[in-house]
Amino acid sequence: MAEFRTLDDLEANGRTVIARVDLNVPVEDGNISDFTRIDRILPTLNELSQKGAKVLLLSHFGRPKGKVVPDMSLRPIADGLAAHLKRPVTFIDDCIGDSVTNALARAEAGDILLAENVRFHAGEEKNDAAFAKALAAAGDIYVNDAFSCSHRAHASTEAIAHILPAYAGRNMEAELTALAQALEKPARPVMAIVGGAKISSKLDLLFNLIEKVDVLLIGGGMANTFLNARGVNVGASLCEHDLAETASQILEKAEKVGCEILLPDHVVLAKEFKAGAANRAAPVGEVAADEMILDVAPQSVAAITSRLAGIKTLIWNGPLGAFEIDPFGDGTFAVAREVERLTKAGSLISVAGGGDTVSALARAGVTDSLTYISTAGGAFLEWMEGKTLPGVAALAR
Repeated sequence: MAEFRTLDDLEANGRTVIARVDLNVPVEDGNISDFTRIDRILPTLNELSQKGAKVLLLSHFGRPKGKVVPDMSLRPIADGLAAHLKRPVTFIDDCIGDSVTNALARAEAGDILLAENVRFHAGEEKNDAAFAKALAAAGDIYVNDAFSCSHRAHASTEAIAHILPAYAGRNMEAELTALAQALEKPARPVMAIVGGAKISSKLDLLFNLIEKVDVLLIGGGMANTFLNARGVNVGASLCEHDLAETASQILEKAEKVGCEILLPDHVVLAKEFKAGAANRAAPVGEVAADEMILDVAPQSVAAITSRLAGIKTLIWNGPLGAFEIDPFGDGTFAVAREVERLTKAGSLISVAGGGDTVSALARAGVTDSLTYISTAGGAFLEWMEGKTLPGVAALAR
């Protein structure tokens, strides 16, 4: 990973700092329902303010596609942000032009201002140079604290970083440090857990990981496709039968590069996909034609936790079963609790990310115990796939 400047290198007093953050938070009935992304940026905002900067926040919200969509205004987000900052946040009804210039002229050192949705302008998603220049005109320094948006080459994440002196905020710094620790210079052996419904959405991820990790555990619906490729009858389970050859290629490549592949050998089966459905645990070779694999069974959990005992670094993306429906999250939750125990004991570095993964770990009650949990979603996945993230690359010294 290239070196990047952090807030440690930044002299902010008396200057205007444009900070790209991710305030694309879930809202229900007009109220923010999850403050995780806001909580993650508070250290950067407080530090810049305490250093005497005027802080102008840029963010997107929803997908207005270059047009003003009142329901996608950031105005309601300003109140929730202010409540968590425990200080006023001035909202500006545009992100470029006179309204921004005038608001900053009235602001004092330490003030925090939030500009309107950058995606109300078509130039944002086009990474338009003129729009980036208009954004940059308001500030002296650029700080990117939105790793979750940095897989997109947009004006507020990429082009602007080439116009103003660019720095990583504390949230961005934490993400990059954790990710480097997990894959670039990890303590070995390294294990990856990859789960979820389909391998078709994670082919790049799987092909990249088998080159980087020592052990790859495949779970969830995607494990069925690999079991099928090995000649196992998976009954009525979710399975991409047309990708059997691709799954075989992944298994063959893993063997060539010395990556051990783990698949569940005992599973939880049910004939109905609903909460509380009658179910049974069985070896993978005993799946009936009308049964679905919905979780890993206790025997597989025991095998996984035994394997984890010798692992130094773990990367986790995707659940091991249909965790949203009881009791088919038991396997995922049991493995999560063992990861928590090993992390607390200091024997395991654990990094996890992806929407379903974060939800599953929250259900297991372990989100405060792992080494690092990324809230980045798509950016986390693309990083795991080995892709260059434009917003991160633009911060390189």
